[in-house]
Amino acid sequence: MRVKMGKTMFNTVNEGRKVPNVGFISLGCPKALVDSEQILTRLRAEGYDISGSYEGADLVVVNTCGFIDAAVEESLDAIGEALSENGKVIVTGCLGAREELIRDLHPSVLAITGPHAADEVMRHIRTHLPQPHDPFASLVPPQGIRLTPQHYAYLKISEGCNHQCTFCIIPSLRGPLVSRPIGDVLREAERLAAAGVRELLVISQDTGAYGADLKYRTGFFGGRPLKTRLKELCMALAEFGVWVRLHYVYPYPAIDELIPLMAEGKILPYLDVPFQHASPRILKAMKRPASSENTLARIRAWRAVCPELTIRSTFITGFPGETEAEFEELLAFLEEARLDRVGCFAYSPVAGAAANALPGALPDAVREERRRRLMDVQADISAERLAAKIGQHIRVIVDEVDEDGLVARSAADAPEIDGQVFVNGFYDAAPGDFLDVQVVDAGEHDLYAEIRAAR
Repeated sequence: MRVKMGKTMFNTVNEGRKVPNVGFISLGCPKALVDSEQILTRLRAEGYDISGSYEGADLVVVNTCGFIDAAVEESLDAIGEALSENGKVIVTGCLGAREELIRDLHPSVLAITGPHAADEVMRHIRTHLPQPHDPFASLVPPQGIRLTPQHYAYLKISEGCNHQCTFCIIPSLRGPLVSRPIGDVLREAERLAAAGVRELLVISQDTGAYGADLKYRTGFFGGRPLKTRLKELCMALAEFGVWVRLHYVYPYPAIDELIPLMAEGKILPYLDVPFQHASPRILKAMKRPASSENTLARIRAWRAVCPELTIRSTFITGFPGETEAEFEELLAFLEEARLDRVGCFAYSPVAGAAANALPGALPDAVREERRRRLMDVQADISAERLAAKIGQHIRVIVDEVDEDGLVARSAADAPEIDGQVFVNGFYDAAPGDFLDVQVVDAGEHDLYAEIRAAR
């Protein structure tokens, strides 16, 4: 996800004086987007304005991604562009943990921080662009500044990760698991719902581990005690009357407790579970949590409790030492699991990842060829599962209205990464409205529907 300057613009409140302007570029995943929203909220709280252009900015903040090589390249290019167009740049985010790399290519940046470092970013901004607090210019809505549309928002419940997956450097970038107090999370959710948010997307590095670092201690919300645990959090979020969607959920046994909540309609029947592979040997080499679980049996059990469950997952092809037979094992898993949504990455040897030292590194062409084969298999599975929905009546949330009609999503579709539901020829709705529609056609990723009723 990339949010460029111009997507979020604010006007100066005090026309009689010059208000310092900060440009902002946000790259990477939804977790980084939430970090950007927190910095933007702090900026507005201290009286800074947010510029929609390089020319109008007194300096530019670039929130970077450093997870895979392509993301590193995009981040370095964005820093270079900001320096060329503006000249004054502060760098933050995951790539900021590799300061030497940034300094080698862009020595003139003003400052560099790592991820989840709002305090440090604000100190650098104040140093290079002082701004005394002005209560007349510091107008921040209760829900803070957001970079998503008004009808959905990401709700980050923890930071960091305790796992040591060999292909990943996130723990070294963002640190160990640190769960937010459950009361703080629910108060934020309450503010978002009151501001008109209709869908909350729960995110973290490891959503299923929420509260483990706190030993699931009891917190409080609205005067009542609640364990700092994902099940209790989901039950409380359900009371706000919004869609609740779970992302980045490892397949722990405790996740079984959430499936009945989905079957009861309390949270969306949707799980984003990064399985990554199916070969026991590869999973062991990846040091994946829950790699000994019988994943297919777990999926069957989940679907038995909640038949409408949508499962999204991601996989890696061409991991060091992956044989053709092990890759075929992964394809066979997909054929049997019949997952609804799948993303796939060819293995990328990210600097600092332990997997880079493993024997059997595969050529780029092999990694990419296997990625294409996997996605071809999944495209047929996806088309088949979507075709089975033709004739069904489903509820959707409207994302936008264009010249053809409505662009919406069902419970099976997360924004940005999944499919859409197109309702052509109907215009009497607004973003955030819920509609009941009947599916009339399907493709590999998207559904086409006709209107039934609105609410």
